[in-house]
Amino acid sequence: MSFGAYDEGEHERREQLTSQADAEFEERPEPFSGTVSYDAGDSAEALLDQFQEIKED
Repeated sequence: MSFGAYDEGEHERREQLTSQADAEFEERPEPFSGTVSYDAGDSAEALLDQFQEIKED
């Protein structure tokens, strides 16, 4: 069998594994209970200058 050839047996095995997946639970994100902070940093003009420098390299 060459690379990339269709393997019907493998397809069936994967289909069985997929059908056995546990879908009985509901996945919910955990509520965030921390703090968020950010640094405003450079001005937009300084960031654009830095971007131009990176593009030129």
